[in-house]
This record gives sequence, structure tokens and C-alpha cells, in this order.
Amino acid sequence: QVQLVESGGGSVQAGGSLRLSCAASGFMISRPCMGWFRQAPGKEREGVGSIERDGSINYIDSVKGRFTISRDNAKNTLYLQMNSLNPGDTAMYYCAARFYYGNCGLDGKNYPNWGQGTQVTVSS
Repeated sequence: QVQLVESGGGSVQAGGSLRLSCAASGFMISRPCMGWFRQAPGKEREGVGSIERDGSINYIDSVKGRFTISRDNAKNTLYLQMNSLNPGDTAMYYCAARFYYGNCGLDGKNYPNWGQGTQVTVSS
């Protein structure tokens, strides 16, 4: 059974950092596409970044240079290191998995497996 559990969210001031974790079970995280998504109140869900099976990583422009996706295959855990946070990053953050062998993409509709989310709040 595929299961994803996020942790690491919290409240920080602008300029601060957080590291989110996504512990996976029921599959090896190196196999599928893995993505981080976020949804702020009243806004559409947006993809933050994804990591392909070959390890290549893509980010949306607004987080490039600030956010870093990584995975620890031994711990079967995906991470999202977030630096230089600003209030615009406030959202519920989710990790998701897509068992697909092409380009992962960042359309959440193509990711069938989701965690419960972890809240990130950035104050100015």
C-alpha cells in the first residue's frame, strides 16, 4: 500500500528556513516521479518541484535558488529544503508520487498518490 507522510512544517519569520520530509512506504522513492506541491488559502494548488527517476530535478521559477529537493533512498524519504522563505511561501505543502516512466511534470492531476500535507507559515 502506497503511503506518504509529510512532516517538518511550522511557522517561521521571513528569511528563515525549513526542511520538509516525506516518508514513503509501500514503494521505493527512487522508482516513481516524486513531486512537492503547495496550496495557499484561496489559491490553486501549484507544483513546486519534481524529481525524476534519473534524479534530475525541476523547480518552478519562484523557488529556484531557494528550495532544494533531495531524496535519501536508504531512508526512503524525500526532502524539501526551503531557504529565504517569504510570506508568499505560506501554504499547505504536499508530496506526491506518480508511477510514470516519462517526464514527470508538475500537474498535480497526474499524481495519484498524496500525503496529508504539512503547513508552512511565513510571517513578515
